[in-house]
Amino acid sequence: MKLAGLTVAYWSVVAAALLPIGCAWLAKWGSFGKPRREGGYDNHAPRAWLARQSDWRARANAAQANSFEALPFFIGAVIIAHQLGASQMRLDVLAFLFVVLRVLYVLMYVADMATARSLVWTVALVVNVAILFV
Repeated sequence: MKLAGLTVAYWSVVAAALLPIGCAWLAKWGSFGKPRREGGYDNHAPRAWLARQSDWRARANAAQANSFEALPFFIGAVIIAHQLGASQMRLDVLAFLFVVLRVLYVLMYVADMATARSLVWTVALVVNVAILFV
């Protein structure tokens, strides 16, 4: 299936590439209106500001880093599967499932559901490997 010339699998790559940006936004959410001296977001030193965060903001930032880490393998798997002539329907379903699992992973990370998050991470990894063999 295609939308605007891209398969669902390729749209899933776009979604996965935007996921770290969403995590960064989440980590910074609610801090833009506050002055820096009161702990508000510091655009002059954004990485240092993020490094000083705790609780859910720190977890959202960690989810951002992990989302970036998972991205190359996913992109590579989708491209390789396309090049090898994988069943488009299976590839689309697996790629979409990967993105859904990664979104759940982020939500569980921010909510501090460590065990469930690790389980979802593992299933997403298995799905990513399955994309290579589809």
